[in-house]
This record gives sequence, structure tokens and C-alpha cells, in this order.
Amino acid sequence: MSLLNVKNIKTYFFLDGEELPAVDDVSFTLEQNRTLAIIGESGSGKSVLVLSIMKLVDHPGEIIQGEAYFMGETEGDLLRMKEKEMQKIRGNEIAMIYQDPMSTLNPLIPVGKQIEEALYIHKKGSKKEIRKKAMELMTDVGIPDAKKRYGDLPRQFSGGMRQRIMIAMAISCAPKILIADEPTTALDVTIQAEILDLLKKLQNENQMAMILNTHDLGVVEDMAHDVCVMYCGKIMEKAPKEKLFLNPMNPYTIGLIECMPGKGEAKGRLNAIEGYVPHPSDFPKGCRFSNRCPYAMDKCHETLPELKEVAPEHHVRCWLVEDGIPLIRN
Repeated sequence: MSLLNVKNIKTYFFLDGEELPAVDDVSFTLEQNRTLAIIGESGSGKSVLVLSIMKLVDHPGEIIQGEAYFMGETEGDLLRMKEKEMQKIRGNEIAMIYQDPMSTLNPLIPVGKQIEEALYIHKKGSKKEIRKKAMELMTDVGIPDAKKRYGDLPRQFSGGMRQRIMIAMAISCAPKILIADEPTTALDVTIQAEILDLLKKLQNENQMAMILNTHDLGVVEDMAHDVCVMYCGKIMEKAPKEKLFLNPMNPYTIGLIECMPGKGEAKGRLNAIEGYVPHPSDFPKGCRFSNRCPYAMDKCHETLPELKEVAPEHHVRCWLVEDGIPLIRN
């Protein structure tokens, strides 16, 4: 069942008379109990995309085009909803785990009270029932001695435990969709594995769909069912995970995979994609990856290719693929 159908979202920032395309004509679908990973380097547009879906883009950002249908078309287009309608959905039907728990958690409010907030907003029980539920959620996400720690402040928890508190807040109302925006970026490898295992466990128990923003393809291999590769606000490639890793077609996707330990052929050091993600005011004229792509042709520098289905469920944006030119990989 399709829980979310995103069509042609464009979110631009308007600064000093310039239009800066942070998200530029992005479409995808999200199915029940499946995880869609959105991958790409910092600056690719991943966070702005999910904030757009939640209607949380602040000025000078503006969603200038697109639709986001939740639960088919029965619940309507999220992007056309009034703020009062969105408040009924945020945290209740669609919840989000943000990148940095220390900047999201209120340092002056006990964590138990912060977990309770969404339960109160969405009227999920009496005061006594909500307090009990908050402690149960703390236990569910692996915080020991929840009754004692209910009144502790965020600074009294480690980074991994603060992220667990964020997860408890996000799942408190049993959302149908959980958006996790780089949920393990600031965590060490051991804690990262624990958080990912927890998310998989909660997904299976609650039949949630999940959008997972990450730049870590190891996380994608472990968690995702489907993958969208973003670069400079555009989707460069999208496919089920197995197809994408077995047969990546866009040079940017290939470059990301070859950066993974054990994936590239180079001995002694990891491969790297040369250059850096350009600022939205300085995107190349043609394909947005053309100034970093080792395979770029003249046409790549002049005209932006369309995202096209080149095999069942496998969409690619690349002139090389469209023209049938084989890539010679390292």
C-alpha cells in the first residue's frame, strides 16, 4: 500500500534577488512497512526535501510546486493543507527524528515531559496514562530504569541515549511514517548499530514506513528497501536497493559506492569523488554532476538529462546511459 506519493516538489530559497533550487522537481512513492533511503552528500537537498513534506521550510525558503499525497488521496495533499490540519498529522501520523538531538531537545525540560508532549497534543489519554506511556516508551527504546530517569534533563544522557529519547518522542503516537534525518551521524559505530537495530525492530512491530536520509551507504545496505540518490536538488537515480547496488548506472551513484570500504578496487586507501557539491547559486548549466564526472561529454555540460526508467523500477538521469555509452569503472 502506498502511504506517501510525492510528485514534482520544488523548494527554492530566495536570497538577494536569486532563486536557489534546494529541491528541484523530486518525485517518489513510499510503501507501507518499507524503508526508502535518500542518499547523497551534504548539500544534496535531502533535509530540505523531508522538511518540505512536513511543511517546515522556513523563510526565505518556499515550496513553489508539488504535491504530497498521504494515504493515497484520501487524506489529501499535505502541501495544500492549512497549518491546523498539518498539526494533526505531524507527530501523530508522520513523525520525524532530527539530525542533532542536542539542538532539538529542550535542555531545561525533563526528557519524560518532552516525550509526553505529542501525546498531550494529540489527546492520547489522561495525564496518568500519558505519564505511564512515556515511561513505557523509554523502556521500549532501551533506556534503563525509565521511572528514575523520567525526570532527568537531556545533558544527563549520552549522545546515544539522547537519540533514543528522540526516537521515543517520534514513535509516541505510533505514526504510519517515520522520517529519520541522518539519525546516526554524531554516534560512534557501536551506538549507531544499536540505533539502527532499534529502528528496524520498531518498524517491524508497528508496520511503519520509513524515510531514511543518510550519506552512509553502509546504513543503506543494512536498512533500506528502496533508494533515491540525490545531488544538487535532483534525483540522479532511484531503484530497489538490490538493483542499485548490483547495477548502479549514474556516475554519481557509482562514485558513492566506490567510496565505500571494500567496494572500490583501490588498495590502501578509499576512492573519493573529486571536487565538492556546488552552491545552489553555482549549479552547472547541464547535468549538475558534469563538473565532477570523469565521463562527462560536451552534451552533459550543456543540457540537463531527464530522469528515465531504463529497466523495470530502475530510473536514471544520465546522458551516457540514455545514449547507451558503457562506463569503464575503476
